[in-house]
Amino acid sequence: MYRFETNHKMDQAVQKQLVEATKIMEQQVDAEIDRIDRMEDDDYEKLRQRRLAGMKKAQQQKQDWLAAGHGQYTEVPGEKEFFDECKKSKKVVCHFYRDSTFRCKIIDKHMAILAPKHVETKFMKIDAEKSQFLVKRLRIVVLPTICIAIDGKTTDYIVGFSDLGETDEFPTEMLEWRLGVANAINYQGDLMTPPVIASHKKPSNKIFGFEKSKKTIRGKEEDSSSDENDW
Repeated sequence: MYRFETNHKMDQAVQKQLVEATKIMEQQVDAEIDRIDRMEDDDYEKLRQRRLAGMKKAQQQKQDWLAAGHGQYTEVPGEKEFFDECKKSKKVVCHFYRDSTFRCKIIDKHMAILAPKHVETKFMKIDAEKSQFLVKRLRIVVLPTICIAIDGKTTDYIVGFSDLGETDEFPTEMLEWRLGVANAINYQGDLMTPPVIASHKKPSNKIFGFEKSKKTIRGKEEDSSSDENDW
């Protein structure tokens, strides 16, 4: 009887210890879960705050760009203004044009579409005939030419349509891709693969509603393979 009672008491003591150990473990688990929950909430809040700050900063940057004339395709009246814009904006895309050159009007159409899409970049144009010093300094000999300047320095040129599919009917996406390759815009597509030109139609006398010119700067009949003019 004594031995049975002793064993029974020992079993009760062991059970009590197990219950106490279980309670301690449960408390520890609950405390850890609570700590993790609080930590995740804190991390989520920190992430939310960082994201909110990033959005505010991006919005302010956009407003600064718009205030600097980004978001629209504009013309600068002279060389001084050209240099001023290159100083004010980190990324500048400038089209050197001439009214009598047909393909310049095609570039105008595409630039006007891209300007509001890429407010991070200043899109503008300048009359090549009225900026002789600049034309010589940048060694521009073919119109149209798009000059790309980053941080006040000329970094790339798009001369004629040779990089745009060798066709008057290239899509805006082709110019957008080429500007992306030049790091002139924040391009979201694949820089390794240019957009596919949907069709290679027989050239017509009208593109975008503009009539093709039949003379070069020298007044001679233009070559049927090109409408780009040597300066």
